[in-house]
Amino acid sequence: MAMYLIGDVQGCNDALGRLLDTLGFSPSRDTIYLLGDLVNRGPDSAGVLRRLMKLEDAARCLLGNHDLHLLAAAEGLRPPGRKDTLQGILLADDRSTLIEWVRRQPLARHENGVLMFHAGVLPSWTPSQVMALAQEVQDVLSGPDWLDFLRNMYGNLPLGWRHGLRGHERLRVIVNALTRLRFCTPQGEMEFASTESADGGPPGYLPWFDVPGRATADTLVAFGHWSTLGWQNRPKLLSLDTGCVWGGCLSAVRLGQNLAERELIQVKCPPAQKPGR
Repeated sequence: MAMYLIGDVQGCNDALGRLLDTLGFSPSRDTIYLLGDLVNRGPDSAGVLRRLMKLEDAARCLLGNHDLHLLAAAEGLRPPGRKDTLQGILLADDRSTLIEWVRRQPLARHENGVLMFHAGVLPSWTPSQVMALAQEVQDVLSGPDWLDFLRNMYGNLPLGWRHGLRGHERLRVIVNALTRLRFCTPQGEMEFASTESADGGPPGYLPWFDVPGRATADTLVAFGHWSTLGWQNRPKLLSLDTGCVWGGCLSAVRLGQNLAERELIQVKCPPAQKPGR
């Protein structure tokens, strides 16, 4: 059985199909892990969701910021953006089925020695804390109060984690770290304006994974979200957003049993959007 991690698909269903063909992927034998931003900006978000749903447990997905945006837009809680390409879902006959499947997906997974999330984690969070905090959001998102959560999800504050956070502020920090984070201070204060490469952050801020003493540093972490960062392959870190929707590649990495065995597989993608976020 092969284990593959796949970066941001963002509605590029044709590219996903070509990548799976290139992998020789078999749902009876293999497992793919998709690191969030399944939808939006690409031409066929509905097709991506339908493909993944058919694969059942052979496709294990995470939610990214665009997937959460889909949920808010579908419920009329957030207007579609100028670059959004969500109408194929919002106008679909099986819209309710697609939305229900999306809101049941987690924000983090820790399987086969790999801690996976869409964007980042705060420096003080241990792997077990990451999973517990992600579960808090998943419980709310899949429960009866999910619309109230979505109404209060947006915003940059609080900028960091502190003990005693409760309610919507607590959930917002968790969501912002796991689905939006690129740069933070060594103390864990997040910054959301910068989308540059790792050396392009504002003064005093570091890429979240370069903060000294990060509590997840001894665990292999895998994430997407950061197309200007691109493919990164470090002993304990994998970055897999290689800008498929902007005309880059859709990337997968095949992990061996010892996790140090890694094979990068990519398919080239035509641009579905002009560069930008």
